[in-house]
Amino acid sequence: MGTREIMSAAEMQRAIVRIGHEIVEKHGGSNGLALVGIERRGPVLAQRIAAAIREHDGQSLPVLALDVAPYRDDREGALDPDAASVIPEPLMRPFDPARTSIVLVDDVLFTGRTARAALDALVDLGRPAAVRLAVLLDRGHRELPIRADHVGKNVPTARDERIDVRLTETDGEDAVWLVAPGER
Repeated sequence: MGTREIMSAAEMQRAIVRIGHEIVEKHGGSNGLALVGIERRGPVLAQRIAAAIREHDGQSLPVLALDVAPYRDDREGALDPDAASVIPEPLMRPFDPARTSIVLVDDVLFTGRTARAALDALVDLGRPAAVRLAVLLDRGHRELPIRADHVGKNVPTARDERIDVRLTETDGEDAVWLVAPGER
């Protein structure tokens, strides 16, 4: 089967613009919205979604990065959640979480454990008015009852396949690859 491209740069851009439109439409405008990108590629995607919203709507949304490693329950070496906050307090000042609808942004939704960890991290910072989830790709195989509100593309995969999202800012190109088991 091998490795094959499942999203080109142009397809990624169209999905990002569409997600931006959906977010604003579902919220009824862009006031009171913030985008929180889940590390590692989520912050880049959140910035791109914010740029699409700014281009279409003329509004600039706050965009923050969220490291959920301390909240993971499925990985060795997860940090103590009682340790320092994953979003330094000064970064939360651009908006009041209690009055803001937060859209978590991630590259791939798989088991749902990253999204669960992100929800735990947000709740530790204060209860947001609402939380929604936007992902570039949903590949299925959920282990938790979590679904994305905004999806760029649904990609049925085998559990042992891997999705490789590549972004110009971090990887030098925009593309999404489906990687077969045993392939690099």
